[in-house]
Amino acid sequence: MCKIFNREVFLMASELDKIKNPVGKELKEFEKHFKNSMKSSVPLLDKITYYIVQKKGKQVRPILVFLCAKLCGEINDSTNVAASLIELSHTASLVHDDVVDDAYERRGFFSINALWKNKIAVLVGDFLLTKGLQIALETKNYRHLETVSTAVQQMSEGELLQMEKARKLDIDESIYFEIIRQKTASLIAAACSAGASSTTDNEEWISKMRQFGEKVGIAFQIKDDLFDYGDFDIGKPRGIDIKEKKMTLPLIYSLNKSEKVLRNKIINYIKTDSKNEEKVKEVISFVKSMGGLEYAEKIMIKYQNEAIEILKTFPESEARNSLENLVFFFTSRKN
Repeated sequence: MCKIFNREVFLMASELDKIKNPVGKELKEFEKHFKNSMKSSVPLLDKITYYIVQKKGKQVRPILVFLCAKLCGEINDSTNVAASLIELSHTASLVHDDVVDDAYERRGFFSINALWKNKIAVLVGDFLLTKGLQIALETKNYRHLETVSTAVQQMSEGELLQMEKARKLDIDESIYFEIIRQKTASLIAAACSAGASSTTDNEEWISKMRQFGEKVGIAFQIKDDLFDYGDFDIGKPRGIDIKEKKMTLPLIYSLNKSEKVLRNKIINYIKTDSKNEEKVKEVISFVKSMGGLEYAEKIMIKYQNEAIEILKTFPESEARNSLENLVFFFTSRKN
């Protein structure tokens, strides 16, 4: 069967390859290490983890681990452990998220729960999470264990906070930023700080890398929120956040800017008709007309620039240049 050539995807993949170049050799070794870490003596589990590995995404978190490690010192076995722990935790969270969201697709492929049902998906997620913890314990990388355990806790708290607020839709910008800081930015911050701590004992540098990761994570999530209103194929239907009653930055800004009658009308649509395609389209049009997308993009660029400023406090190097390019890649990506 002839595959359709997607020039945009090809260009982005090529750009990411250039970004990975300073740690390309180490990442290839990590991929072997990661595949081995997912092996099991249970045939069904082995089959599912093989499927996960074959359908893996861009692996931006391991890239961050290795680049931050190289920025601060010499990559070593502890860096591999940090990357494995981060990626296993991230993969586990995706498997669990698909169960929670009742989602049947992930990056254009069937999700684990779609193929093997919820019970098995939950157990697979548990296996991946505990496998990461086991690797950290066996290698006595206790700092990595503490870093990632804290991030996983924050991810769970952020998800629950978002669910709580979705019931009443009583959310302002401060709550939104707390949700995405916990849900998305916490693990990216953990990837950056764990990478740094694997190659240096300089606490100031490790702290800076954590702050860098948090700002990158927030910018990353705002970009993801903007996709909900986009016109191109991103692997998920437009308006999915609205249908799930998730209050994202473009919508929050637009509601706060609108008059009370219109605000109540839009909130009522989200509360009672979020599955209605016409109502969802009306909400999207409302956000666009109120300047919600432009505002969210401005805030995203603010966090992007703050992340770049942190990087500039480190000596110039290939790793620093790649991290800068990776930040811009995150905020300009098309999927």
